[in-house]
Amino acid sequence: MKTRFTEAFGIEHPIIQGGMQWVGRAELIAAVANAGALGCLTALTQPSPEDLTKEIARVRDMTDKPFAVNFTILPTLKPVPYDEYMDAIIQSGVKIVETAGNNPKDHMPKLKAAGIKVIHKCTSVRHALSAERHGVDAISIDGFECAGHPGEDDTPGLILIPRAADQLEIPIIASGGFADGRGLAAALALGADGINMGTRFMATKEAPVHENIKKRMVEADELQTTLILRSLRNTSRMFTNEVSQKVVAMEAEGKGIEEIGPVASGQKGRLVYETGDENAGVWSAGMCIGLINDIPSVEELVTRIVKEAEDLINERFKKIVA
Repeated sequence: MKTRFTEAFGIEHPIIQGGMQWVGRAELIAAVANAGALGCLTALTQPSPEDLTKEIARVRDMTDKPFAVNFTILPTLKPVPYDEYMDAIIQSGVKIVETAGNNPKDHMPKLKAAGIKVIHKCTSVRHALSAERHGVDAISIDGFECAGHPGEDDTPGLILIPRAADQLEIPIIASGGFADGRGLAAALALGADGINMGTRFMATKEAPVHENIKKRMVEADELQTTLILRSLRNTSRMFTNEVSQKVVAMEAEGKGIEEIGPVASGQKGRLVYETGDENAGVWSAGMCIGLINDIPSVEELVTRIVKEAEDLINERFKKIVA
């Protein structure tokens, strides 16, 4: 499969493994790269810029194929040295960066001076157009179905993807709700140049996620996600568990970030992946969780998705048209 995205970014398959806090580590990123897709190492999973430099080196020890680093800028209770993390990315010689959260405009001069291609993930066409004006090379457009932060517009991918395709000149990656070859074929039909998957890559053999959590994802359906922090206009889609339900109850009581923050702490979410206790904290899961039925290797997953999409395009679609 060749698209504007694969051609511009030098990858074999039009699939990105998006940045995921606590999950986007070297073993997973290298496996995705070796499978011919684009893996994204998550910068802020690393406790310091120095640790990020070491993790980038670990990826390079395991693959000689292109990979990206995810750099997400979001409001935090504790200050984050974003500039130092960005310097670590640039000095490590990384050539692809996935930005998310705030507009990357303040970092674009440094990134472009270093010859880095930028994919910006956003949840609306207006934000995508702004990022395009500031020089990003591709947009990952994130529909309401996604895990993590779906924005506040609640626009699903079936509308958002073609709207973005109509408005943007640069390559578009469809994100949110993708887990199989049917999704890839649909995204291409809607005008996208590839797909971004996070939740689906969590349930792979190489993902640094406890086996209990992977099995729980296989058991779950599309109804087992919860939107939290809506009252704070910082909406996040999480797996439905005791903690996410508690957060929703606290919001209904009118609690503020000072009380909700410690309960919805990302550090507690990290314990979920490490210990296998699904109620240790909140943890991200997209609605595509209902499409996850097994725990394959990354290579098996990528190969299967591409074959399914190719079969749909070459066989079913042609029969329908005929």
